[in-house]
Amino acid sequence: MAKFTKEEFISGLKEMTILEVKELVDAMKEEFGVDPSAVAVAAAPVAAAVEEGPSSVNVVLASAGANKIAVIKLVRDMTGLGLKEAKDIADNGGVVKENVSTDEANEIKAKFEEAGATIELK
Repeated sequence: MAKFTKEEFISGLKEMTILEVKELVDAMKEEFGVDPSAVAVAAAPVAAAVEEGPSSVNVVLASAGANKIAVIKLVRDMTGLGLKEAKDIADNGGVVKENVSTDEANEIKAKFEEAGATIELK
């Protein structure tokens, strides 16, 4: 029998239904005499923290939209850049803020979208 890597095993688990996972746990109890659900319960908080996503993101202006002047003002307020640099970002897109928390990034995104811009969080 071929040996599975940890990544292959986890990938297979992601594709299973809850019923299939329960059957797998029951089979592991029977075969090895060990209750893997006790280990899974202890590991669940760690897995949840990993799945939340990155703690910091870059706020990237994809498009200024129709109200470019308002977007240029926002870029200047957020970055402290001069008028020419802010206009270049509004015209061509680019990073508005780097390594900000996801909460702050969502607040910035809301402000830009209110002005008609399209923002991406990367």
